[in-house]
Amino acid sequence: MHSLTSTHRIVGIIGGMGPEATVDLMRRVVAKTPAQDDQDHVHLIVESNPKIPSRIAHLIDGTGADPTPELVRIAGNLQRAGADALAIPCNTAHAYAHSIRRAVSIPLLDMVNLTVDRIGLQGRAARVGMLASTAVNAAELYAQAFLAHGIVTVLPPRQDEVMALIKGVKRGDGGAGAQAALGRLALEMTGKCDMLLIACSELSVIATGITVPFVDSLDVLAQAIVAFAATGATQTGS
Repeated sequence: MHSLTSTHRIVGIIGGMGPEATVDLMRRVVAKTPAQDDQDHVHLIVESNPKIPSRIAHLIDGTGADPTPELVRIAGNLQRAGADALAIPCNTAHAYAHSIRRAVSIPLLDMVNLTVDRIGLQGRAARVGMLASTAVNAAELYAQAFLAHGIVTVLPPRQDEVMALIKGVKRGDGGAGAQAALGRLALEMTGKCDMLLIACSELSVIATGITVPFVDSLDVLAQAIVAFAATGATQTGS
């Protein structure tokens, strides 16, 4: 008698930006994977490295070290360890996606492009409200990608409060107060846009406080990981 186990393609996670968001992505991948036993879940290789230089300090403040060399090093390590694709649970780090792609021969499951395509193909939004880091907005990661779909981005009136919530999650403050505060910010933006987008993985961690419809980029990435792994699944007898 043979027992069957699923063999999936392997996804490497460039994590630690921040640690809570990396864990949250893994949790979502597990939750979205149809599984009857351990062997049915997605094989992830994760480097959660919170020592990667600050993307905000480099992109916005102009005072921090360039994180590119460390991101490229991790990407190469994950490929050599057996990863068939890469994923990064940090929207801001996608400002360095081009350098990462050039350094490896495996695909990057690009959270920004995947999310923009998801919203664009729905065809229901002309204005997307951005709940994102200041670095994401300043680098126009989503603004430029949305242009291809004829969509404009709308920023919150109090971006400083958004950044305060992001930094709070990084230091471990993701409780009910932070969740409620994000919910209030989201509610205030609903009249200014057709759709809300959570484009910061720290905010994804506290998104349970939002009471209006939204798209979560971290959730889009988790679903893409599950789908990528499943397309390479085979049944092996033992």
